[in-house]
Amino acid sequence: MEQSDRFKKGWEKLKEIDGEAGEKVINSLKDISPDLGKFIIEYSFGDIYSRDGLDLKSKEIAVVAALTAMGTAQPQLRVHINGALNTKSTINEVKEVILQMSVYSGFPSCINAMNALKEVIKERQEHGIKDTLGKAASNHNKIDRLKSGEEELSKLDSLQADKLRANFNDFSPELVQFTLEYCYGDIFSRDNLDKKHRQIATIAALTALGNAHPQLKFHINAGLNIGLTIENIREIILLMTIYAGFPAAINGTNILKEVVNERK
Repeated sequence: MEQSDRFKKGWEKLKEIDGEAGEKVINSLKDISPDLGKFIIEYSFGDIYSRDGLDLKSKEIAVVAALTAMGTAQPQLRVHINGALNTKSTINEVKEVILQMSVYSGFPSCINAMNALKEVIKERQEHGIKDTLGKAASNHNKIDRLKSGEEELSKLDSLQADKLRANFNDFSPELVQFTLEYCYGDIFSRDNLDKKHRQIATIAALTALGNAHPQLKFHINAGLNIGLTIENIREIILLMTIYAGFPAAINGTNILKEVVNERK
């Protein structure tokens, strides 16, 4: 295979993430579709991963979140769990990203991803790799989970809890209660993944899923509110062209554009 400059650039970037796994994938395609292997290296890693605007740790957190939420690419999820650990995420940070996806894609997808993480850690230990466990979530005994959830949601948007009640209290007050108690009181209040990485994970997952445009719009706004830049979010969405395709990224970019125009 003739190696273009894009291929060489992509291969070097892939080695930073998980060169061994990448080589296995490319070798497995040689007999059936070497062109697919070439495009994976050139586009995914030469064009997209090599861009500035978002650090590698954040990119791998975004990909683990998206692949967990999509639930259809377990071998690739394992590669990127390795990649997340290789790019300085702790074990507990990866666990937290997967746990957070219970809010967006349900518990079965999280169970499968957590089992994949368990297998990856075991394999790495067998190869003598010592990963950092990292900070565990503080064990807060929350007397009022509803109040805690409101406080967490208000950190992202001070008006959102009132909007949630206005939309659903008359029809499904339970949905309001469980959204605040579980999504924000139980999950987002945990303190072992910083707020920027929580929003990176959420924006990636909602872009990849492609079925929750109002929620993606809210979390793009929330990401900007807590310190992500427009460039950061643009890179998250471009990254999703690899894993969810161009239509998902086009839709996500249109929502980002809408948010930016409204904030002006």
